[in-house]
Amino acid sequence: MANHKSALKRIRSNEKKRVLNRYQHKTTRNAIKALRMATDKSDAAAKLSAVISMIDKLAKKNVIHDNKAANLKSKLTKHVAKL
Repeated sequence: MANHKSALKRIRSNEKKRVLNRYQHKTTRNAIKALRMATDKSDAAAKLSAVISMIDKLAKKNVIHDNKAANLKSKLTKHVAKL
């Protein structure tokens, strides 16, 4: 266990960030899955902008790598265009 006040605070803040990052990552994965299951092109196009925004936020916070974000956005855009 940590002995310094700053180390104890760091443990608390890291746990808060970890929980928030897990929630946002899981929410994004569920949104991606819903987008891939969409069959209506207009519905999928509406979902695409929201999903891309979520992916960009995760990449900005280093929850996912920038290249993974780019690959996901590219594949999802191709998927929606193919509908």
